[in-house]
Amino acid sequence: MTSRTALFNPRPRIERLQLADGQSCLVVDDALMQPESLRHHAVTHCDRFVRAPFNAYPGIELPMTAEISAQLGEFFMLHIRSLLGARRTLRMNSRMAMTTLPPSELQARQWICHRDSAWIAAEHRIAASVLYLFENERLGGTSFYAPTRSEQETDLLVHDSSTQSNEAFAGKYRLQSAYMAGSNDYFERIGSVPAKWNRMIFYDGRTFHSADIGSPQALSSDPLTGRLTLNGFFTCSRKAS
Repeated sequence: MTSRTALFNPRPRIERLQLADGQSCLVVDDALMQPESLRHHAVTHCDRFVRAPFNAYPGIELPMTAEISAQLGEFFMLHIRSLLGARRTLRMNSRMAMTTLPPSELQARQWICHRDSAWIAAEHRIAASVLYLFENERLGGTSFYAPTRSEQETDLLVHDSSTQSNEAFAGKYRLQSAYMAGSNDYFERIGSVPAKWNRMIFYDGRTFHSADIGSPQALSSDPLTGRLTLNGFFTCSRKAS
């Protein structure tokens, strides 16, 4: 892939999915001009996918090249950023990822939905994106959630999921080792986007969300058959009100 190869669709069709709490998710179909080229990149570098212990992703990841990140950042700047209430991109990063862990091997923090904003200052916006690079839609799209408990109770739940053993967390909250699949006692699902080949979504990273892994037995570390995605994260200044 050369610097003159256009990766993203220069004339995207963007749809806004309204979530139940007034937030929204932007959906872009046919996001890439040649999506097979990006999956080929994953196949070529499949031996470089590694577990990333610094985050809670239940699988393996491959950092993206500077060129691919730059093109994703440009697409975000031109077509998405203002629609999410952001003004200037302060930093961004991207990576390919494949969900691979069976439910029995998940950590407690992977049993619940999550946010991408843990280290982002309140005065900034954090946006995130997911590009689905797989045909098997049973591998799951993305759902969004709103807490059903108070902010203090929700913060404690999230904290405990990262600090307690699986057994202690399961005993306290009556949850089990499984991928989240809909509402539970602590979160209500407020919207969902099905996976589709070459579909890309953008959303506020402060919104609770989780992948919909409906068929975990179909997960694989093979980029040709597994749940391969391109994930982007964008820290931005806010639009002037």
